[in-house]
Order: sequence, then structure tokens, then C-alpha cells
Amino acid sequence: MRLWKSAWSAAIIIPAAFLAIFFLYPTATMLWRGIWDGGLDLGGVGNVLAESRTWKVVWQTVLQAALGTAGAILLGVPSAYILYRVRFPFQKVARAAATIPFVLPTVVVGVAFRALLGRGGPLEFLGLDQTVTAVVIALTYFNYAVVVRTVGTMWQTLDPRSAQAARTLGASPSRAFLTVTLPQLAPAIASAGAIVFLFCSTSYGLVRTLGSPGYGTLETEIWRETTAMLDTRTAAVLSILQVVIVILTLIVSEKLSSRTAGRLNLRSHHVSPIGKSDAPAAVFTGLVLVVLITSPIISLVARSLTVDGEWSLKNYRLLATSGQGFSGGSSVLEAIGNSLRIGLVATLISLAIGVPLALVLSRQVRGPLRTGQSFLSGAILLPLGVSAVTVGFGFSIALDSPPLDLRNSPLLIPIAQAVVALPLVVRSLTPTLSSIAPGRREAAATLGASPWRVLATIDGPFLVRGIGVAIGFAYATSLGEFGATSFLARPDTQTLPVMIVRLLGRPGGDNYGMAMAGAVILAILAAGIMAAAEAARKDPQ
Repeated sequence: MRLWKSAWSAAIIIPAAFLAIFFLYPTATMLWRGIWDGGLDLGGVGNVLAESRTWKVVWQTVLQAALGTAGAILLGVPSAYILYRVRFPFQKVARAAATIPFVLPTVVVGVAFRALLGRGGPLEFLGLDQTVTAVVIALTYFNYAVVVRTVGTMWQTLDPRSAQAARTLGASPSRAFLTVTLPQLAPAIASAGAIVFLFCSTSYGLVRTLGSPGYGTLETEIWRETTAMLDTRTAAVLSILQVVIVILTLIVSEKLSSRTAGRLNLRSHHVSPIGKSDAPAAVFTGLVLVVLITSPIISLVARSLTVDGEWSLKNYRLLATSGQGFSGGSSVLEAIGNSLRIGLVATLISLAIGVPLALVLSRQVRGPLRTGQSFLSGAILLPLGVSAVTVGFGFSIALDSPPLDLRNSPLLIPIAQAVVALPLVVRSLTPTLSSIAPGRREAAATLGASPWRVLATIDGPFLVRGIGVAIGFAYATSLGEFGATSFLARPDTQTLPVMIVRLLGRPGGDNYGMAMAGAVILAILAAGIMAAAEAARKDPQ
């Protein structure tokens, strides 16, 4: 029993220490450097808050995030039903296709939409190039998979007998959905909505590649003030505003979850064959996958295979080089190897920290423990809300001297990417583990099972079910991470997203074509990883 208690303590202390050392400390160092000038001086805070541009940037950040979240939920919930609740041929292919937008690097998504909506693109006539509307559509596109997978995983565990009882009593299909199924799905929708809003409000690479229309966002404004204006104080104040938005989002998310979460009647797994009544949702999902999801990818692939208006593989042959106008540095092929190796290490780190934490957060506790659990659940999302640019810059200035001198450590970039991926691992595992009825653990313990046996036989099968999704999210996030890695990568450790932006930043048709070809290869790698993770999923017996 003593070993059991020690293990639970370690499951709380180690993740908390990891976040404190590799997230709070670098972020606080960055903010402190911005507002400390031989003494605490908050005069700059008032000046920044008094500027009308600041509030215009905040308003645009919140508006874009809200619209992107609403779009992802409206498109994702029907697709979650079709892709997870019913069964049809080639379903795994459809799931992998729905996941592709999320695993694409944000910079590649932005470039793909520029190719689709910009000059010479198939949708140029819409006039949406470099507009806020284009940014909202791209945010919806990028986060569609988050809603589909989060809600779908919960949906397939719901016991259908409640909705069937409502239909038997005379309720129409829509009424049965609105009054029975939707309230049961509300916690998963609220959880997915919170994650999507945080992604949208902290989008950096995507907004930049779409031209930062309007006043931009807090992320692009932080980058502009830090690198272009060299005004770290203003950047620090903007970072504080961003943290405030994150905290408010977490509070609203927790309140929504606590109000909507109830005692759900869950079965281990329920999937039925697709029927005629599923036709509207199936057609809707098909249109989303074909029109919204594939069109930017097709444009990207076409550009990668086009040289001077003719089909060619030249862009792919050039991947063995570092591009035009560069003296040395990694080739694109070497960057691909770096991405795979660094992403694997980052995934292992995030799982080592996230799995014990998810087990802790999935337990039902009362009193002060409940308050502490809610605080820990909210704190784990903070890395999603704070600018990746801030995290990367904080790493570069906080972890470069004893006792934390990691400048030359091969673990520096994997740790930074694990910090970003950790919330996704925890959030993807917790809903599945929380769906276990507490009575099952109590019954096993009453029958004489030890705590370790209860963990292995009750929690274990549900953990196996969710671990594939967690691995996929963690690896895909690491492969596409750009904001923090761009600060930390050396010439010999550049990852593929960093290399793509590097190529796009230099003029020349060859560089642009190589960036497109590299993005296509990254999409294939990421889709393959998610497909493998999906195939590794097992249902508990």
C-alpha cells in the first residue's frame, strides 16, 4: 500500500515539476526580462493598454478564435457521428483523411490556402486571399480533426438504449438527439471547444503565412514587437493579455464541463452499420472531406509537381540540397530525419508525463482534492495558450546557464515539443478513463483485487483504447511544431517545418517548389503515423 501511495504522489509531483521547470520558469523569465529594467517598472503596461491598436488586436484575436471554434464544432460533430458511431467500408481511410489537416504544419496549411485562394488559384474569384475570412476558414480546417476525434471517441462509448427509449416514446430523431444524446456529448464538446479556442487564439504560423490580415493577432503582434520593433516590454504586456484570455477560457470550459457532466451510461464500445437515416450526416461529412479538406491539399500537391507550368519531379530531386542562396546547413532530407527523431523523443517524454497525470485526473475525488484536481486540469492546458514564440524565446534565454544549461543538449528541442504536446496527451486520455464507472473499481477492490490489479484490469483496457490517439496527437504535434523550434534549432538540427519556412523566406522558384515538396512529404509522414496509431487502437474486453 505504501508503494501505491508513493506512485500516486509521483504521478502528481513529477508532471508538476516538469511543467514548473520547462514551462513556467522559461515563460516567467521571458516576461520578467520584458518588465524589469533595473527595477520593477509597470509604466509601460499602462501605455500599451492605452493604445487603441492593442484592443483592436485583442478583439481580432478573440473574434477569429470564436468563429474558428464555432466552425470546427459545426462541421466536426456530424462527422464524429459518421466516422465513429457507425460502420461502413473504408472507414479508417475516411478517419485518416479527416485527421490530415491537424497533422499538417500550420505554415503549410497557410501556404496551401494561399495557393487555393490567391492569384492563379482555383478559388481566386472569391476574393478571399489575405482576408480575415480566409484565416477563419483555415482555422476551422486545421482544428476540424480535434472535434471529430474528441467527440467521436466519447460518442462510440455511449449506450444507445437511452436514445432508443426516447424514440420508442414518440420522440423524433432530432428531438432524441437534442434532448438525450447532445447533453451526454456536451462534456466532450466543451473539452474539444476549449482546446480549439486555445489553438485558434494562439495561432502563429498559419496567420503569418496568410498575410496577418487586419491588425493580426496577439501572437503575430508579440513576434513583431520582439523581433522587428525590439520592444520586449510591449511583447511582455501582450503576453500577459494572452495569458488572461487563456485563463478565462479555462474557467469557462471547466464551468461548462461541470454543469454538463453527469452520470453517463456508457458501454465499452458501440458501433452500428450505417443506415438510411444516417444519409444526411454521411452526405454532409462527405462534402466536408471532399470540398474543404482535400482542395487545399490538392493545390499543394499540384504546386509541388509543377515547374514553369509543366509537370515535373524536379522539386523532389532538389530535396537532397539545402536550396538556392544558402551556404551550408541541413538539406531537406536531413531535416526530415531530424523531425522524425526529435518527434519520437518528444512523444516518449509526453507519454511518460501524461499517462500518469491522466490517471490522476480521471479519478473522482471530493473536497479539497477536487479543487486541486480542477486546478491541475486547467494548468495542464496552459502550454496550449501561451505563445509558442514566448516558450521558445524563454527556453533560449532561461536554459542557457547552470544549473540548467541545455544549449547543446539533444533533449532541448524534444522537451520544448513535449511541453506543447503534453496537454493533448492528457486531454485525449482523460475523457476515456473518466468514462469508467467508479463502481467497477470498487467492485473489483471489494472482491479482493489489489490496487495494482484494479489499475491493470479496469483502467488498463480503456488506457489501451486511448493510447493510440494520444501517440498520434503527440507525434503529429511534434512534427508540425514551428514557433518554439524556430528559436532553438541549430543549422544541423533544423526540422522540416523550420526548413519549409526557411525556403519560403528566400526568393526563387526552386526554393518555393522545394518547400511545397517538403510539405507534401511531411503530410504523408504525419498521415501515416496517425493511420498506424489508429490501427493500433484496441477495444477493451
